[in-house]
Amino acid sequence: MKHVLFVALALFSTAVCAEEAAATAAGGSANLMKAAFYFLAVGLAAFGGTTAQSRAAAAALEGIARNPSASDKIMTPMILSLALMESLVIFTLISVFLI
Repeated sequence: MKHVLFVALALFSTAVCAEEAAATAAGGSANLMKAAFYFLAVGLAAFGGTTAQSRAAAAALEGIARNPSASDKIMTPMILSLALMESLVIFTLISVFLI
């Protein structure tokens, strides 16, 4: 299901970029469409990031519940991976505002 969404988004975004020159002469609706797709990208990045973070935290907590003595070995990589996932979402947010 996720792959279909990304393919559809890629197809629509190329159509928006292709029609940008014609639309700017007709009133600038391409900029509105471009902004809508940028904010859609932020929404998808936030959704994907939070989904990945919740699955990583659930897997880490399950591992700690099964073997409490391994919590030190599980906690550090989990926090590092959560920080990296969050940085990708923040990077998407910043890149949208810069564009």
